[in-house]
Amino acid sequence: MMRDAGLPMAFGSDLLGQLHKYQSMEFSLRTRVLSNQEVLLSATRISARLCGMEDEIGTLAPGAYADLLIVDGNPLEDITVLERHDECLSAIMKGGVFYKNRLAE
Repeated sequence: MMRDAGLPMAFGSDLLGQLHKYQSMEFSLRTRVLSNQEVLLSATRISARLCGMEDEIGTLAPGAYADLLIVDGNPLEDITVLERHDECLSAIMKGGVFYKNRLAE
């Protein structure tokens, strides 16, 4: 309904505690009504814009926070690569620092 009304839709989840492990499944759930590209934009650029931080987060640009994930696969073709952490998550960077980096192994 929001997309059809032309409203920006940010990505977010309130799954905590024991349900936290299911948080990434929200990507697939949203593809039931949105395209993979729309889901990715809602988790990045749109969320950043709605928080008033579009030059700092949700983008790969000079001066931005440099928080990013590197996955094996193309989430535009298969959104589940963002859910299958053990299998597909190759690297995590936060603030320009790697916290996980299977690429360097």
